[in-house]
Amino acid sequence: MANNDELKQTNKLVLRNLELKDYDQVKEIMDRVYPTLGGWTMEEFSAQLSTFAEGQICIEDDGKVIAAAQSLIVDYDTFGDRHTYNQITGNGLISTHDPKGNTLYGLDIFVDPDYRGLRLGRRLYDARKELCYRLNLKRIIAGGRIPGYAAHADEMTPSKYIELVKDKELSDHVLGFQLANDFHVRRVLKGYLKGDAASREYATLLEWSNVDYEEPHTNPTVNRGIVRVGIVQWQMRNVKSVEEFLDQVEFFVDAMAGYNADFVLFPEFFNAPLMALRSDENPETAIRTVAAHTDTLVEKIGQFAVRYNINIIAGSMPEYDGNTLYNASYLCRRDGTKDSQKKLHITPDEEAYWGMHGGDKLCVFETDVGRVGILVCYDVEYPELPRLLADQGIDILFVPYWTDTKNSYLRVRRCAQARAIENECYVAISGSVGTLPKVENMDIQYSQSAVFSPSDFAFPHDATIAEATPNTEMTLVADLDLSLLKELRERGSVRNLRSRRNDLYSLKWKGDKEDFVVVKG
Repeated sequence: MANNDELKQTNKLVLRNLELKDYDQVKEIMDRVYPTLGGWTMEEFSAQLSTFAEGQICIEDDGKVIAAAQSLIVDYDTFGDRHTYNQITGNGLISTHDPKGNTLYGLDIFVDPDYRGLRLGRRLYDARKELCYRLNLKRIIAGGRIPGYAAHADEMTPSKYIELVKDKELSDHVLGFQLANDFHVRRVLKGYLKGDAASREYATLLEWSNVDYEEPHTNPTVNRGIVRVGIVQWQMRNVKSVEEFLDQVEFFVDAMAGYNADFVLFPEFFNAPLMALRSDENPETAIRTVAAHTDTLVEKIGQFAVRYNINIIAGSMPEYDGNTLYNASYLCRRDGTKDSQKKLHITPDEEAYWGMHGGDKLCVFETDVGRVGILVCYDVEYPELPRLLADQGIDILFVPYWTDTKNSYLRVRRCAQARAIENECYVAISGSVGTLPKVENMDIQYSQSAVFSPSDFAFPHDATIAEATPNTEMTLVADLDLSLLKELRERGSVRNLRSRRNDLYSLKWKGDKEDFVVVKG
C-alpha cells in the first residue's frame, strides 16, 4: 500500500448506483486499468444498467467516479464451474441475468490508479455483500484474474501459483485482495477471459458464502435464527407409581412449554425412581423391571410433546431389546414422531451392575428447528462421535447425563465444553440431583446442568450460555442463536472445522453404512 503521504487527497466520497451519464468516466478508468483489454462499449454499459441497475455501483469523489463494481444474478447450476467469462456474462451484455437466480456474479471491479491505497475496493466488495444479504442470494461467485502469473508460467502451474500466493510466498495484487475479502478459491478456470495475457487466460473461480441465506419456499419454522432450549435439573425422589412419575414429567414439560421452548431436555436415567418401587430386587432384576415400563413411558411422553407443542429429549431409559439391555435416549417431536439414540459407550458400572450393552447406531435427527444430535453421558467423552455429527450439520448437541460425584460430573462438563468449541455448535447437558435410598448404583447424584457455546467474540466470554445452581432442582431456559454459528464457521477468529488438515488425517464410520443416518421426522 502507498504511504499515507502518497495517497490521493479526497473531498467527499459517495457510494451510489451507476448512471448512464457516468459512462465516459468509467471508460476512462477501465482503459487505464485494462490497457490491453479495454473498457465497456456504450452498448454493454447501457445494457448492464437497464437489465440490473441495482447491481452496478460506484464510488465518486466530489462528483467524479473513481471506482466501480458491476454484477448480475445467475442461476449458477445452469453454468456450473467450467464456464468462460463471455458465456456467463452474455458477452458483457448480461443477457444471462436471472432475477430468480441464487448467485450474485461479479462482472467487474476496478479502481482509478490515482486513488489506490484508500481501500475503495474493500468498500465495493462490502457493498456487494450487502446486496447479497438484502436480495437473499446464496453466494457471490467471480472469476478472478491472476495478472502476476505470466511471470511464473514457465516454472509452475496456475494451482501452484495460487497456493504460493495464499502462503504469502508470492504477491498477486488481485488474488491477494480477493482472499483478504473472505473469498476462497473453488477451482482454476482455463481459457476464462480471451486476450488476458497477464493471466495466460487462467482465472480463479472465487466464492463468498452468504451465511444468512434462507432457502426459498421452506417451512418458516425450519432453521430459524433463535432456538429456545429448556433444561430440567431433575430431582430424584421416591414415587408410588408410574402415574406419579409421569405427573412430575408433565409438570416440567408444561412449565417449559409455557416459556415457548422448542426443546426440553431431561437427564440420563431420569426414570430411576421407578427402581425404588421394587427395592427388594437385586440391581440387574430391578433395572429390567424398569425397562418393562419404557414403551409406555415413551408413548405417554410422546403425547406430551404433541399436547404441549414442544420437542422432548426424554433423557435416557433402560430399553430391553430381546435379551439385550441398552441405555437409550428418546426424541419425541411435537409433530408426533419419535426416534431414539442408544448409548454407544457403556460405563464399567453399567456393565458390572446391570449387564448393559452399547448400541451400534449413530443418528442425526432432523427437527422443525434444524438438525440436532443426542449423546448419552459417557459418549460425549469420545470426540469422534460429535465430530461425525458435526460433519452432518448439527447445530445443537443434547447430552443427558447421570453422575454421582463432582469429579465424574466434571469429566462430562469439560468434555461437553470442548465438543462445543471444536465442533462449532451448542451443547446442552442435563443431570439429576438428590438421593434414592435403597436403589443400588443410583443412590446419590451430583449435577450442575448447563448450556455451552463456541468460544469467540459473539458468544459469552466463558463460552457458557447458562448454568444451574449445583445440586438443586431447577430449570434453565436459553436462547440459542443459530445465525451466530453460521457467522463463526465462515468468519470466526478461528475456524476449527474448516481448518482441519484432511490431507494428514481423517475420521471414518466403520459400522454398517445404514447405522450412521440422518433421521427425518
